[in-house]
Amino acid sequence: MKILVVDDEKLLVKGIRFNLQNEGYQVETGSDGEEAVELARSGDFDLIILDLMMPKIDGLQACMKIREFSNVPIIMLTARSEDADKIIGFECGADDYITKPFNILELKARVRALIRRASMVPPAKAREEAEAPLQVGHIRLDPVGRAAYREDTPVELTAKEYDLIELLMKNPGRVFSRENLLDLVWGYDYQGDIRTVDVHIRRIREKLEKKPAAPEYILTKWGVGYYLKAEKA
Repeated sequence: MKILVVDDEKLLVKGIRFNLQNEGYQVETGSDGEEAVELARSGDFDLIILDLMMPKIDGLQACMKIREFSNVPIIMLTARSEDADKIIGFECGADDYITKPFNILELKARVRALIRRASMVPPAKAREEAEAPLQVGHIRLDPVGRAAYREDTPVELTAKEYDLIELLMKNPGRVFSRENLLDLVWGYDYQGDIRTVDVHIRRIREKLEKKPAAPEYILTKWGVGYYLKAEKA
């Protein structure tokens, strides 16, 4: 997942980048509105964080220009909290608005929520995609029956195990942090131990991998999280 952060406050950008990278995101940065538009046009970003007051062109203008060619989720940062400013921001195409100074935990929560919302596809397309079988190597899922197979042999998975492997198989090559997986599979309000993700991954490997101790497809990105190996075309 790639995030673009644009603000002329270098220390703030550094802090946001550090915290988002710790969540497993790839982060690129810029320092003015024109750079924001150029980077947004050339990069494939999953979310953009824009400051309202920036050199060259401000965040509102940058947001409007980005909306001419992209529907990427945009969070606006501002030192002003007036409702009128927020309304203008939304009308210019912003998806969310956060006032400085802010709690970094709140920003990360809003980032996760927007990315989760953006990942939802239109109902008709979602229905078609949801019913299509998923397969990588010897691992196959039947979304209609919520069934899993290893080399055509049925494998019993719990509801959360199925949800977890389905998420990974629908996003091959994408690395999910433990926090991402908790939010997407267990829900934002989950208050349990983050290590439950590790336990579920281990059980899924035991059931679906030929060699669970040396998994071929359900892999770990050390220090970041988990991902499903994308098969070469």
